[in-house]
Amino acid sequence: MRTPRLVSALLVLLLAGCTSADPPRWHPPEESPTGSPSPTAPPVIELAFAGDVHFVDFDGGVPNRTGALLADPDTAFGPVAELFTAADVAMVNLETAVTTGGVPEPKAFTFRAPPETYQAIRAAGIDLVSLANNHALDYGREGLADTLAHAEAAGVAVVGAGEDAAAAYAPWVAEVHGVRIAFLGFSQVYELWESWAAGDDRSGIAYAMDTERSLAAVRAAREAADVVVVYLHWGQEGNECPVPEMRDYAEALAEAGADLVVGTHAHLLLGGGWLGSTYVQYGLGNFLWWRDDRFSNDTGVLWVTLQGAQIESVEFRPAVISRETGQPIPVDGEEADRILQKYEELRGCTGLTEGPDPVPVAR
Repeated sequence: MRTPRLVSALLVLLLAGCTSADPPRWHPPEESPTGSPSPTAPPVIELAFAGDVHFVDFDGGVPNRTGALLADPDTAFGPVAELFTAADVAMVNLETAVTTGGVPEPKAFTFRAPPETYQAIRAAGIDLVSLANNHALDYGREGLADTLAHAEAAGVAVVGAGEDAAAAYAPWVAEVHGVRIAFLGFSQVYELWESWAAGDDRSGIAYAMDTERSLAAVRAAREAADVVVVYLHWGQEGNECPVPEMRDYAEALAEAGADLVVGTHAHLLLGGGWLGSTYVQYGLGNFLWWRDDRFSNDTGVLWVTLQGAQIESVEFRPAVISRETGQPIPVDGEEADRILQKYEELRGCTGLTEGPDPVPVAR
């Protein structure tokens, strides 16, 4: 939220034929401490990504930590909000329906949260959320309609779900210092996916399993934007290594034109690295989370620095989910060293490299 930017509704219209993007939001130049970019050097742009978030209205005998945070939505994320507000664009996965109605779907866990969820997200400096996951339709299409309407009312952008397939597969496009960045969201989780999938005449989720439509969306974004980001909900719960389906799809996304691929879902951290000239982060784990997870409470923020349209650096900033509040608390010292060493070692099973390949993936 540091620099001037706007949502390019025109680009979304060109890419998808319709749009679910919010109205343009613009911040005057004096709000940017970095000032105007040098006319002779590419502008520096900071992107922040984190994992799964939800404020759960859940009565299942498990302590509800995060729902209580909405008593004061403006402070719900705690100190980690400083990272998001320092970024030009910040994004998380919102893994809940935001509704007070709807009928629960036939599944083991159904999550919903009140409209104050979006107040908390916006107050934390988060610009957009992905709804392409296995909980956005937990309270059916009525619940999804509420989730989308509350996001629009709060001024929070959404990708990965919409009133039809054109909206669900459309990108949100931010323009920062003249650089157009397209964000897309897809799910690769199979639970109820055929009934939840967005169609030409029904609302729903954008799925990676519809490879023709999802890869076409990436290619269209590549044509219209300078940088393409794809946020995925994928992987195997409890598995710290990407399964073959993830690796195959990451390669397909890189070939289609994705510059950055970011993932969640497994409830723990997975590794990140380079696939040719595409940076892939396979799993950011839980972030603001409703329970003391049996897999891991280690988490963090992926901080990506762009020089113009090129990825200049990628940094993982560690945090630990509080057992008392469910908030992600940034850490330093020995605890940070422990998480960073673990995170570095996770690359070993990804097939990714530490640095970019000088020969880019064919596009």
